[in-house]
Amino acid sequence: MTPQTREKIKVLLLENIHPLARQIFEAEGCEVETTVGALTPEQLISKIPGFHILGIRSKTTITAEVFAAAESLVTLGAFCIGTNHIDLKAARKHGIPVFNAPFGNTRSVAEMAVAEIIMLSRKLGDRNNEVHQGIWTKSHEGCYEVRGKTVGIVGYGNIGTQVSTLAEALGMRVLFYDIVPKLPRGNAKGCATLNHVLKESDFVSLHVPATPLTHEMISTEQFQVMKPGSYLLNAARGSVVDIPALIEALKKGPLAGAAIDVFPSEPEINTKDFHTELQRLPNVILTPHVGGATEEAQTNIGEEVPTALVRHLLTGSTVRSVNFPEMDVAPTENTHRILNVHRNVPGVLREINRIVSDLGANIEAQHLATDPELGYLVLDINREISNDVKLAIEKLKTSVKTRILY
Repeated sequence: MTPQTREKIKVLLLENIHPLARQIFEAEGCEVETTVGALTPEQLISKIPGFHILGIRSKTTITAEVFAAAESLVTLGAFCIGTNHIDLKAARKHGIPVFNAPFGNTRSVAEMAVAEIIMLSRKLGDRNNEVHQGIWTKSHEGCYEVRGKTVGIVGYGNIGTQVSTLAEALGMRVLFYDIVPKLPRGNAKGCATLNHVLKESDFVSLHVPATPLTHEMISTEQFQVMKPGSYLLNAARGSVVDIPALIEALKKGPLAGAAIDVFPSEPEINTKDFHTELQRLPNVILTPHVGGATEEAQTNIGEEVPTALVRHLLTGSTVRSVNFPEMDVAPTENTHRILNVHRNVPGVLREINRIVSDLGANIEAQHLATDPELGYLVLDINREISNDVKLAIEKLKTSVKTRILY
């Protein structure tokens, strides 16, 4: 690996990220520093200068002020699915692509959801707690098989489709709703509206990101639509469900139970002092955001994210970046590669080509990817003049970030 500055790439990994990530970076010659816990934005502002790569999980918030202080930062990896704790607009403003782990823990979350469907249907959480307390309650009342029942999946993405496959294998009927048209798995049936799913489902499982559109998307109005005796599962984000409305639906109907893995406010560290009004309600399974907390998931994520980050460092690839135009260009021999992030306005490419022409550089390859606001240019040119070209492009008013990759 040969960065522009010719100095060793420095990597900061927070929140006890899987050791495999460190091994992958060190194999590329990077210098890696790790922490067990999260850092506050204020702590990061003083810590981040000098680091080229930052890796975080879900407890670290990355603000615009953090990006402003990270003058050496090249890329950021979120070792989780969600990125709502990262100011992605600020990352774009500073020319920093952000990568997450959309696939690593999908199976783990899906298996937990299916396990909870069975536990809720059989009231196993309550029976388990009672026996631990010395209470013997052997009863079939209100307990059912899941075979033949309907599960409604809200958000038919990487996790939702896995739930679909597993639920159908159990003999369940699968309905799903997503704002983006999706190809059904197996015999699953897509629904045109959320209410259609809510009305017909015995179990509703949520798998959507935290966005303004999904904020408290399940509230009093939606609970009133759901079937009497139905169940709600939320392993998505705590902001998706209106908790007071959920409590009302559990106490007065229509819900017969719920499984909640995520909460509107969660502790940043393990604690013995967590409180929610959902505690002690019957047939309510509460877990501490452990949907993706398996050894397999953490290993997968520990490989998935560093692989994407290293590929960006080696080739400039932005494939699967959550905030950048996607680009993946194989390296060319005997050239220097210039990466330029710029505002997507008319005339940028003309100005860059003028610089190349005026300086007498020879373009071996040129690739451009854009979105409505941002352009990402990969330029392979002859080595002798590359630094002069880079400095001239860097001075353009439209340039956000320019660097020589190799």
